[in-house]
Amino acid sequence: MYPAELVQPMRDELTAVGFKQVSEVETIEAAINSEGTTLVVVNSVCGCAAANARPGVRFSLDNEKVPNSLVTVFAGVDREATDAARSMMVPFPPSSPSMALFKDGELVHMLERHHIEGRPADMIAANLKQAYDEHC
Repeated sequence: MYPAELVQPMRDELTAVGFKQVSEVETIEAAINSEGTTLVVVNSVCGCAAANARPGVRFSLDNEKVPNSLVTVFAGVDREATDAARSMMVPFPPSSPSMALFKDGELVHMLERHHIEGRPADMIAANLKQAYDEHC
C-alpha cells in the first residue's frame, strides 16, 4: 500500500477532470454494470501513468462523444476495488495503468499497460476518442 499523501496528487489529476475515485467493490461493480458507457482507469504510481496514461485520458475527454461515467481505482491502494474492476476486464491480465471502456456492463475496449508504456499521450487520447466515437 502506498501512503495516501503520495498518491493524492495522482488521484487529483483524474478527479479534477470529472473522474470519481472509487475505493469500494460495490461502487466499482455498480459503475461498470450501469446503463450506458463507463470508462474505468486503473491508476498507478509508475512513470508511464504520469507521462502517458493520465495525460492521455485527460486529452481524450476533449471529444464530442465521451463516456457517461468516469471512474478510477488506484492499483496498490484500492486493492479490493481494483481487483473487482480487473475481474470484469477478463480475458485481459491485470496491468496498471490500464483503461477499460464498458457499455451496458460489457467490456468493449481495453488499453493495457503495453498499449500505454512508451506511447505519447496524444496517441493514447486518439485511441480512446476512436473508442468513444464508436461506443458512446
